[in-house]
Amino acid sequence: MLHFELVTPERLVRSEDVHMVVVPGTAGDFGVLEGHAPFMSTVRDGVLEIYKSGATTPETIRIEGGFAEVNDRGLTVLAEKAE
Repeated sequence: MLHFELVTPERLVRSEDVHMVVVPGTAGDFGVLEGHAPFMSTVRDGVLEIYKSGATTPETIRIEGGFAEVNDRGLTVLAEKAE
């Protein structure tokens, strides 16, 4: 499982283990699974798609701007806003 955190300046919005997250990067959407290579990306206004398991319909969260970081601990999205 992939550890995923969504953080805004006000609070920790989400911290959980999931199957996959699709992030609206400024160069295009990208999916992150467990074991993804480390990298950082800026994030555009758009929708995060959170897949709890491989065969589910994603939960969506609208975000505005920010950064995404993938490292050996998982995926962290630092968004300016999350709804």
